[in-house]
Amino acid sequence: MSGVCQVKIMKLTAIIYPDSETDWLVAECPEIGTASQGHTEEEAIANLREATELYLESFPQALKKPAAIRTFELAHA
Repeated sequence: MSGVCQVKIMKLTAIIYPDSETDWLVAECPEIGTASQGHTEEEAIANLREATELYLESFPQALKKPAAIRTFELAHA
């Protein structure tokens, strides 16, 4: 079957946090290593999705192991 393209559906993680120097939100995908930004959470995720799609078009084998998100406590003065 030449010319047939298989589409993979992947469930990836988006870590979103405010940029400390601007009013933008940063969105990062730890499994792939991509990042983007937006003024809203929805915009940041949409931009991250686009950046990740473009990255995987160029580097299709870039998928890393699944990320493990954990929390921890830290005492800080």
